[in-house]
Amino acid sequence: MTTVFDVAVIIVNYNSGAYLDRCLQALAVQSVRPRQVIVVDNASHDGSADQAERAYPGLCVIRCPDNHGFAGANNRAVAQSAATEWLALLNPDAFPAPDWLAALRQATQDQPHYALFGCRLLDAANTERLDGVGDGYHASGLAWRRGHGEAATGRHLQSEEIFAPCAAAALYRRTAFLEAGGFDERFFCYMEDVDLGFRLRLLGYRCGYAPTAIVHHVGSGSTGARSPFTVYHGHRNLVWTYVKNMPAPWFWLYLPAHLALNLFSVVWLAGRGQGRIVLKAKFDALRELPGVWRQRRQIQHQRRVNGSEIRRALTGSGELLARFLRFGASSRT
Repeated sequence: MTTVFDVAVIIVNYNSGAYLDRCLQALAVQSVRPRQVIVVDNASHDGSADQAERAYPGLCVIRCPDNHGFAGANNRAVAQSAATEWLALLNPDAFPAPDWLAALRQATQDQPHYALFGCRLLDAANTERLDGVGDGYHASGLAWRRGHGEAATGRHLQSEEIFAPCAAAALYRRTAFLEAGGFDERFFCYMEDVDLGFRLRLLGYRCGYAPTAIVHHVGSGSTGARSPFTVYHGHRNLVWTYVKNMPAPWFWLYLPAHLALNLFSVVWLAGRGQGRIVLKAKFDALRELPGVWRQRRQIQHQRRVNGSEIRRALTGSGELLARFLRFGASSRT
C-alpha cells in the first residue's frame, strides 16, 4: 500500500514549458505520495498548464487571469488547497529526487519542534555543486542561499536550524503559514520567502534543514539569473524585508549597515551596467515605505520572541564577508 504524506504540493507556473513537465514527472514517481498536487498558472501563454492538465490526471490546475507573482499565486493555491497539515512549495525548475517527500515526512517526525523546513538544493546543471541549503540573513539585511556554488560532496550533510528555507523547495506547517498571513503580495516575487521566514520566526516558529530532501534546481529558469527583473524585485524587496521585520533595538543599531549595504549595491550594480534598474528599485522601495511601516507596526505588535532571540538567528559577519568576496552585493534570488 502506498504511503501518503498529508501535504499539498504547490507549483507556481509562468510559461515554464518543459521545466514544468520534468517537475511533474519527478513528483509522479515519489516513494511517498502527496495528498494533492496543485499547479497555479500565472496567466501563461505557452500552453504549459493545459499540457500538464492533460498529461497528469488528478492534477489540480488553478488558472489566474492575471500574473499575481510567486507570492500571490501561492497564497491563492493555499486558500484553495485541501486541508492538509503541510504545504510543500516547489518551483517548476526544481526536480525532486524520488524520496524527497519521504525525507520531508521523516524530518517532520524526527524534529517536530520545527514548523518549516528547507531542502538540499543541487545545481541541476552540475549536481556536484550545491545550489543552496537554506537561506541565511545578516543584520545588514542581506540574504543569500547558504552553500550556493560550493562543492556538494561531504558538505552540509547534517540536520541543523537555518534562518529560512528557499521556497524553490520548502515545507511549511499550514497553521503557521496561515497565522503569519502567507506571503506578502506587495513583494510579487523574490525575497518573499525570506520575509515569510522572518515573520514566522518573530511568531516563535523555527526552521530546520532536511539534508536528505534533495532537489535539483535550475534557478531563475523563468526570469533569468541577474536579469533586470530579478535585480529590481530582489533589491526593492531587500529594503522592505528589513524595515518590516528587524525588531528594535536591532533595527536602529544595524540601520547604518543596512544603508551602507544599499549604497554599495547601487555602486556595484552601476559598475555592471545595471545602475538605472537598481536606482528604480530603491526609489520604489522608499516611495512605498509608509505602507511598509504600517505593516511593521502590526508585525512587531504580534511578535512573540524577544529581539535577542532574533539576533542569535542572524548569520555572522564572517559568512557575509565570504559571500561578498565570492558574489558581490547581489541579493538572494
